[in-house]
Amino acid sequence: MRKKTKKEIKKWLLLTVGVVAFTFMLTSVSFAGGENADNYGILSIVPPVLALVLAFVTRQVIPALFLGVVTGGIISGNFDIVGEYLIPSLGSEGYAQILLVYLWCLGGLIGIWTKTGGAQKFAIWAGKKMVRGRRSAKLFAWLMGVVFHQGGTISTILAGSTVRPICDEAGVSHEELSYIVDSTASPIATLIPFNAWPLYIAGLVAGTIPLIPDEKAGLNFFFSAIPYNFYAWIAILFTFLLAMEKMPFIGNKMKKAIKRVKETGKLNRDGAKPLASEELTEIDIPEDYETTLMDFIVPIGTLLGVGVIPKFVVGEMYIPQAFMLSVLSAMILALFKGMDLEDAIDGFVDGAKGVTIGAIILGLAVTLGNVSDSLGTANYIVGATEAIIVPVLLPAIYMLLCMFVAFSVGSSWGTYAVMFPIAMPLAYAVNPDPTFITICFSAVTGGSIYGDQCSPISDTTIMSSLACGADLMDHVYTQIPQASAAAGISMVLYTILTAVLC
Repeated sequence: MRKKTKKEIKKWLLLTVGVVAFTFMLTSVSFAGGENADNYGILSIVPPVLALVLAFVTRQVIPALFLGVVTGGIISGNFDIVGEYLIPSLGSEGYAQILLVYLWCLGGLIGIWTKTGGAQKFAIWAGKKMVRGRRSAKLFAWLMGVVFHQGGTISTILAGSTVRPICDEAGVSHEELSYIVDSTASPIATLIPFNAWPLYIAGLVAGTIPLIPDEKAGLNFFFSAIPYNFYAWIAILFTFLLAMEKMPFIGNKMKKAIKRVKETGKLNRDGAKPLASEELTEIDIPEDYETTLMDFIVPIGTLLGVGVIPKFVVGEMYIPQAFMLSVLSAMILALFKGMDLEDAIDGFVDGAKGVTIGAIILGLAVTLGNVSDSLGTANYIVGATEAIIVPVLLPAIYMLLCMFVAFSVGSSWGTYAVMFPIAMPLAYAVNPDPTFITICFSAVTGGSIYGDQCSPISDTTIMSSLACGADLMDHVYTQIPQASAAAGISMVLYTILTAVLC
């Protein structure tokens, strides 16, 4: 084992030196010919593509992301990556919210449940009432993904942390569970739009074309485009079919995961490195503590009550406050029922420790995203493909382009921000027909979701793996075939529909 470790270290050192040298060479060539105003040419895509390739080849996400950041610093000439990229990214309000709310509060809550047994108690109760085996457990996970339809990290955390104990008990592999949770997160958020997505997208498309003069028109346009959001509909359908064990498109790695868990009961493959550590999975209930359903219902009820209900009452969502109050309610209830303060604090700390790896990965992913922004990665990709305009193929081209951009930068919302202001005017210039515009709009929406859902540097991908206890790259590898089948079918449907109606 020690010899193998030394060999791995040597390999990574040589790889690092090679990457840095190669990047210096490319950068010198690029600077000799100058750079564009909004991007660094083809060098713009080197950092995210390098990080993705290394992550896939080596299954080591942290060094892959770090090398991507270093490469971006070399290309941009900002050699002080700590001062120019890491500190601004890790010190940003966005990352602070992710770290505090989605990681510490999530980890802390699950850690407290390991002390109270709340989630395990709910799993036993749900198993008796609703779950009869693997199929019904997966169907329950699918239903929770639909119920928690806020999208992105919120959905993955709520659904994953709720259903994982039930699915573990029923023998559902973590690859299956993380796929179901991830594929019912962002897709469902665009189909049941009682969340922040419509307002965000409406603001991006407002004023881009005469058909959408303002945000109100953009909001109405978003709702009218829901029937054409083929990828989201098919993704939800595919996860349902997987839950019912009727899925026609299953990748080989997912088949192996299903076979493994059925034959051996192993939720992860041998050698897997789940993002959820033992601190999040080992139950350590004090001897004198009596576990009840309230240990699960109170914190989850607080989370939903504070985070979701106000959306329908005052039009606002208080997600950070909801997570914090959820943790506090779980802790206060435990203390009220007689748990020692030391045990409650130990549970919270152990849970927070259990998400350390996820915090590191997310921090580097956020940093790489900022590196890509500074290099104009998305702008280059869009500009390089603008010349490929065939009206009947434009929706499929939009979807494919958004898939690649979102996969490279790990963000659907970031892709929306770049694509919609360009895609909508271009589509209107090609064909101002409202149906054609709606189809193009939906293609951008769906393609961005696919890329975000499948990218190993996306926060939803990372959080799905974390909440479900899966190895990050195992989740990526097993999810891509089903998601790609859904994307391929969507592009065919867009092309046929465009040819018939437009």
